[in-house]
This record gives sequence, structure tokens and C-alpha cells, in this order.
Amino acid sequence: MPDFNQPLGGNEMPRFGGPATMMRLPTQPTAAGLDVAFIGVPLDIATSNRPGTRLGPRQIRDESRMLRPYNMATRAAPFDSLQVADIGDVPINTFHLPKTVDIISAFYDEVLGHGCTPLTLGGDHVITLPILRAIAKRHGPVGLIHIDAHADVNEHMFGEPIAHGTPFRRAQEEGLLAHGKVVQIGLRGTGYAAEDFDWCRQQGFRVVTAEACWYRSLEPLMAEVREQMGDTPVYVTFDIDGLDPSVAPGTGTVEMGGLTSAQGLEIVRGTAGLNIVGGDLVEVSPPYDPSGNTALMGATLLYEMLCALPGVKRRD
Repeated sequence: MPDFNQPLGGNEMPRFGGPATMMRLPTQPTAAGLDVAFIGVPLDIATSNRPGTRLGPRQIRDESRMLRPYNMATRAAPFDSLQVADIGDVPINTFHLPKTVDIISAFYDEVLGHGCTPLTLGGDHVITLPILRAIAKRHGPVGLIHIDAHADVNEHMFGEPIAHGTPFRRAQEEGLLAHGKVVQIGLRGTGYAAEDFDWCRQQGFRVVTAEACWYRSLEPLMAEVREQMGDTPVYVTFDIDGLDPSVAPGTGTVEMGGLTSAQGLEIVRGTAGLNIVGGDLVEVSPPYDPSGNTALMGATLLYEMLCALPGVKRRD
């Protein structure tokens, strides 16, 4: 049986000690030999309101220290199945956003060259665009499951084409997204025009507003999403503001009326069985998260993404 990396257990080292890595996993400098890599992108220079997501990866890692290797609900045993490590942070240029976008794409191109699936700790939501650029080079256009309060399809922000509110318009324009394979879940709030979400629908995106999710389980929705995606390569991007601020207040652009934590779990768990080629959890802003609860939500959702990946064994 292969010797898979394991998270450092709480009986070997107190939870408040040990390495400050995702789930206290071993670290290595590259993705060589890995099936899955946790990667941080400490970026917030593309944000439009409250900053602080540059500190997100560090805080998500810290709050991941209570996560244990076995998923008691889904029976997933990712560390019995896959070689996983934390390969640290992308060395972004915090003074130059266009350069940073290129740095991110090049970093992920190298990771994907090892046959490794990236799971990313953000960082603001602009990071998904360069990651998708790298993934599309390997897999072609991908399906997208996008959980968010906002559609992030602005034509520009302050005249700039690249910002955290524009990544999915650019991704669609660049042909990075598979036709008829984009689902956006949790959209809500106020807009600049009544038609703000209509551009998405005109592209063939399925838009599931937060109001359509209220008071119901999202398991039936995810069954429909799995049928829609089929065997297409799929990328999962989860903006923590998709959750309601009652459970995830530590983010830059909060909107009331969001998804519950249980619905967030239903969505991510509902991706199991899909051909997932990567995922991210973005927009955790620790300065607005004094309890650490938002980062804990983020860490748990990233663990659930790991559990949903192809090749993960499940215990009887």
C-alpha cells in the first residue's frame, strides 16, 4: 500500500501546535509526486470594498487544525487514497495586478504539469481567472460550479478589465468555460441595473439565486448539476460570501440572505462523482473575522472539496 501523507494528529501534537499548514499536512516546494496540492494565493489588490484577503490563506490554514482525516458523513478517506501536501503560497507581486495574474497562471501551469489537482486558499476572487487559464490549457474549456453572492461578470471596474468582480466575464470571453456547463449558486443582493444577472443567462449559465435556495435542501439541485455536467472537466469556485454573514462575516462584500453552512456542505458534497480538476475557496478576510469562524467555514469547505475529488476511497 502506498505511503500517503497524513495530517498531524491531535494526539501526536496539541492542535494549537505543530506546522501551520493546511490540516497540518507535510509541505514540499513543488507538486512533484502529488495527487492534490493545497496552494495559497495571498492577494487582495483586486478587491473593491474591504481588504484583508491577502491574509486569508494563513488564517484558513490556522483554522484547519481541528480537521481530522476521515469524513464521518460521506465516509470519504482522502488520505487513504491520494498523496496530498501543502506546497505553500504563490509568490505574487502585491504592487502589480497584471503581473500577478501572469505569475499565478505560470505557477498553476507548473503544478498541473505534474498531474496534480490544485485546491486553492484565496485570496480575492480575481485569482480564479488565471487558474482557469492554466487549467484550460490542460483540459480545454471546463464546467464551472460557482458559489457566490455576486455574479462577478462586470465588464470593467474603474475602467480596468481585471478585478475581483470581472473574472467570469473574462473567462467566458476567452473561451475557458464549456458551453452550457456553468452554474452559479447563491446570487443575491442589490445591483446597478435590474438586468445585472441577465448577461449570465444570455451566455447559457444556470443562475440559482439565494432566494431560490431558502428553506430547502440543495441535494436535488446538485443531482441536476451532476447530470448537467456529465463527464466534462469541472472547476469548483466557492466565494465565502455565498454563505450568509451570520456564519461567515469575515469577507469584503457581505450580503444578507445567503446560503446556510449546511447548504454549503450540500453543494460541495454534491460534486462527488464529477470530473473535478480543481477548486478554490476565496474572499476570507481575517480582519473582519475576529472569531475565526469564517476561516473555519473556508477550511472545512476545502476539506470537503478534497473529499469529493475523483479517486477518493470511501470507508464501508
